[in-house]
Amino acid sequence: MSDAVTRSVAALYDAFPFPPDPVLDEAPPGYNWRWSWAGAYGFCTGGQISTIKNPRILDAGCGSGVSTEYLAHQNPDAEIVAIDISQGTLKVAQERILRSLGKTDRVQFHQCSIYDLETIPGSFDLINCVGVLHHLAEPDRGLQSLVKKLKPGGLLHLFLYAEIGRWEISLMQEALQILQPDRANIADGIKLGRSIFAALPENNRLVQREKTRWSLENTKDECFADMYLHPHEIRFNIYSLFEFINRSGLEFGGFSNPKVWRLERLLGNDPALLAQAQNLPKVSQYRLLELLDTDIAHYEFFLYAPPLPQLKTDRDDVLLSAKPLRHPCIMGWKSSSLFNPDFEVCQLSNVELLLMEQANQDSTIASIMANYPDITLDIVRSLLEKRLILMAVNQ
Repeated sequence: MSDAVTRSVAALYDAFPFPPDPVLDEAPPGYNWRWSWAGAYGFCTGGQISTIKNPRILDAGCGSGVSTEYLAHQNPDAEIVAIDISQGTLKVAQERILRSLGKTDRVQFHQCSIYDLETIPGSFDLINCVGVLHHLAEPDRGLQSLVKKLKPGGLLHLFLYAEIGRWEISLMQEALQILQPDRANIADGIKLGRSIFAALPENNRLVQREKTRWSLENTKDECFADMYLHPHEIRFNIYSLFEFINRSGLEFGGFSNPKVWRLERLLGNDPALLAQAQNLPKVSQYRLLELLDTDIAHYEFFLYAPPLPQLKTDRDDVLLSAKPLRHPCIMGWKSSSLFNPDFEVCQLSNVELLLMEQANQDSTIASIMANYPDITLDIVRSLLEKRLILMAVNQ
């Protein structure tokens, strides 16, 4: 830990391990498809399932192990490596995995900076790096360190702060820095920050933003400290984000919360205006969205190292020769009403339900359609669009 930023960040998380989720003697509740190798690969390839059955996964900046726990449960055949700079959070992470899995041999933990990833042997199919690069003194150097550990065709999931949606947060951060220049005692900083919020008028913009957006999580001191007392934070806008991505040498695989980035969500009531906006270059569309929706406080997205195949859903021959599998991150099966990977309710028609029943049977779409004439390629495409199935494609 040679640089001052790394040392101060480690000190924060040693004192206040983050995230502060409770450690349980059971699997974590629910799921997150972004931490499923099959789910992430299917998202980035348009619905194709990977032929890699034992992926190697890196949780880069695992914190207290919340993401590591999900990675372990959602990828039972994976080798998982988790790193963090904070010894305090790593202790919590190790306890979390031990109590959740009953053992820790499936997860290797290392106290390590992202800058020093060359000390970790091997490369990875999936790297999860959430909430880390924006706390580095040299985020480009950190990203390049991750790039060097990614296999060809590998996926990198990132989460970075957005400047517009965190504007009020940045104001409170600066106010606290003025009132408490020496951050030696983080507990005193938390007390000071809570006092400021209590003293400000009820209609104050910072108070209102805290109450309506952040107060539930910030009842925990760990969350309050991470948000308002972090020793180093940078924020991106769409333009600087894509400049950052372009410098990485990786390809953009898409925002992992894609519905947030659809113009229809904001401009759908005016078809002419929507059409005008949709004619803009993609980055300009994204910039327009973040200017019009000031609640966008972060970017979550996939990058990938080429080559990465794409499922050619427009080609009938590709679909006919493929084998359908139910998406591993759906909930409520077997039912005609279930949750898709984003926890949205999907109602299946009788013929969609029939195709879902036939999935995972090692049968091609062609053979399924031969036995059940009501199933068409339009039904296949419908379930792919709803992200309820993935396709195993002949190589």
